[in-house]
Amino acid sequence: MSDTSVPQLGEQYDDGHLPDDREIGVGPHPEPWPADPRLDPELLAAGDRRNVTDQYRYWRHEAIVADLDTRRHGFHVAVENWQHDFNIGSVVRTANAFLAGEVHIVGRRRWNRRGAMVTDRYQHVRHHDSVASLAAYAAERGLPIIGIDNLPGAVPLESYPLPERCVLLFGQEGPGLTPEAWEHSAAVCSIAQFGSTRSINAGAAAAIAMHAWVREHAAGALPQA
Repeated sequence: MSDTSVPQLGEQYDDGHLPDDREIGVGPHPEPWPADPRLDPELLAAGDRRNVTDQYRYWRHEAIVADLDTRRHGFHVAVENWQHDFNIGSVVRTANAFLAGEVHIVGRRRWNRRGAMVTDRYQHVRHHDSVASLAAYAAERGLPIIGIDNLPGAVPLESYPLPERCVLLFGQEGPGLTPEAWEHSAAVCSIAQFGSTRSINAGAAAAIAMHAWVREHAAGALPQA
């Protein structure tokens, strides 16, 4: 299901250190190693410097994805990609953080993965060559499309009851949703702004919308701090 047409970035942050020389992750696991098939012998031996939560330290990549698949949320995220938007990586990273069911890239297949910080390896990413293709996919699965855009005709996200199962659709930085995206959306929601700017970063808008869904549908199952 994952889009593997573009090479992935490496799993480690360079040499496993932050700029101030703090180490990322954990070092080699003390022996004897736990007898758990989910654990990766190479990571146990060398340490785990990946950008994963503590519960997944030393786990095989496939085991992490399989565990996430048992509890993914009912919302999907879709992003129009007609101009190689640099925000898409950030959207994917946030979708992983909020455990979206899938991420859909609409338009150009290639997208800038740097902002995803390798989180796309743990997130199912599907490509659609058009909004109509996305709409057909969503309709087959009973997923209404909810567009996010600050244009006349949009309803406030703050008061709109987001469906438990839906696709949150975002446009490009600048032009926003295309007319075709508006046409296929069951509703288009705007995010309240109070300053002088006309719009906010598309990655930030996606994070706000996903968190609105979490507050409405997943607040009763918040992870332990």
